[in-house]
Amino acid sequence: MPRRPRYRLTDFPLHVVQRGNDRRACFFEERDFRFYLQLLEEAVVRHRVLVHAYVLMTNHVHLLLTPVVPGAISKVMQSVGSRYVKAINKASGKVGTLWESRYKACLVAQDEHVLAACRYIDLNPVRAQMVEHPGDYR
Repeated sequence: MPRRPRYRLTDFPLHVVQRGNDRRACFFEERDFRFYLQLLEEAVVRHRVLVHAYVLMTNHVHLLLTPVVPGAISKVMQSVGSRYVKAINKASGKVGTLWESRYKACLVAQDEHVLAACRYIDLNPVRAQMVEHPGDYR
C-alpha cells in the first residue's frame, strides 16, 4: 500500500509524533535531550516552522508545529531525525535507525483543538507517571 501524502498546508498547526523503534528509548542521557532540542531549533529556523509546544519523552517525541512554507515540517523532521541518529549511533557504536517508521502528523484545525493539543503534550509526562505536575518535567 502506498504511503499517505504529507500535509503541505501552511499556517495550520500539526501535532507531530515520532516514536522510538519498537517503542524503545531514543534519549539515553540528559545531553541527548539538549542535543535534540538544539537540532530542532536550528531546523525550525532554517525551514520556517513555528513551535507551539513540545515534550521529549524517553521513547518518543510530541511536537505542535505550524509550517510557514509548504513541506517545511517534513524537512524539519528529516533534518533533526537524521542528524540526531547519526550522532547517537556514532557515540554508541551502533548502526541503524532509532525511529519507528515515519513520523505521524495530525492536523489541528481549530483554536480550541490547539489548546487541547498543547495540554495533551504538556501532560504526557504526568500520564506516564514520570512526574506529578507538568512543570516538574525537564
